[in-house]
Amino acid sequence: MSLKRASRLDKEDHRKLVLWALHCAGHVLRYFEEKHPGDVRPRRAIKAGRAWVRGEMTVPQARAAAFAAHAAARDAKDPAARAAARAAGQAVATAHVPGHARHAAAYAVTAAVAAADPAEAAVGATEHTWQYQRLPKHLRSVVELDRKGRRGESGRGA
Repeated sequence: MSLKRASRLDKEDHRKLVLWALHCAGHVLRYFEEKHPGDVRPRRAIKAGRAWVRGEMTVPQARAAAFAAHAAARDAKDPAARAAARAAGQAVATAHVPGHARHAAAYAVTAAVAAADPAEAAVGATEHTWQYQRLPKHLRSVVELDRKGRRGESGRGA
C-alpha cells in the first residue's frame, strides 16, 4: 500500500479498510482455532478491530490486541495456524496504520495455501479473488493487491 495514499484516507474509508482486513482474517481464522482451540488471542484481535471501528476502543488498545495475536502466531507451530493468527494481528493493526490491511490479506492467503492439499494449486488465487470481491472498489487502488497471485505462493512458511 502506498503510504502517501493511505494517509489520505478519511475516517470512513479507514474504517471500511479495517473491516475488510478483519473480514479477510476472519475468513481463515478457523485454521488457527482448529489447532489451538483454547487460544482466543486472534479472535479477540478481530473483535478488538470491530470495537475500534465502532469507536469503542482506542488505537493503543487495538495495537495491544494486534501484539497479542502476533504472540499467538509465534506460539503456533502449524504454518496455516501461524499465518491465520498473523492475519488477525495485521487486520487489527490496520486501525493504527492502514498499510497493515494489505498484510492481513497476504497472511490470509498464506494461511489458505498452507492449509490446502498440495494438489489444490488454485487455492491462493481463489482466496485472493474472494478478498478482492469484498474490497470496496474505491479502495482497490489504495490496497494495490497483487493480481498475479504472487502472494501466498511461498505461503507454507509464514
